[in-house]
Amino acid sequence: MVRDTSHLEPAVVLSMHTFDEWGGDQHYHEMDVEIGHWGDPRRKKNAQYGIQPFYVPGNIIQFSEPTGTLTHTLLWEPGRASFKTVRGSSSSPPGAPVVHEHIFTSGIPTPGQEFLEFMLYPVASDKNPLQKSNEVVIEKFEYRP
Repeated sequence: MVRDTSHLEPAVVLSMHTFDEWGGDQHYHEMDVEIGHWGDPRRKKNAQYGIQPFYVPGNIIQFSEPTGTLTHTLLWEPGRASFKTVRGSSSSPPGAPVVHEHIFTSGIPTPGQEFLEFMLYPVASDKNPLQKSNEVVIEKFEYRP
């Protein structure tokens, strides 16, 4: 569960992704939920789900993330990665308003030695360089094997 990220500067990206340093043959088993404007404050689609490699058509799905607390989920099954973002906390009642969801069925890595990595990083932006400190509050994280 992530608190409101609308305050992030245009040059800041929050990335929550799987990564396996030994999984180079399967693009490091990377699957992502990313939030930011990638240096462009006019960018309407400020969030994306993705699987590596990003250059393959269909491996990135972009959407507009609203303000407020959101819960992001990834259900990883053989040959399938289901991403979903809903309004509210993970304790919200079933049927919480869905912001966006997508199921990838191609190029899904097999399990390996991956871990979940959280990154908050600046992107190069001449027009909108980083101006101040940025913070993201992740109120809850669950891993259910």
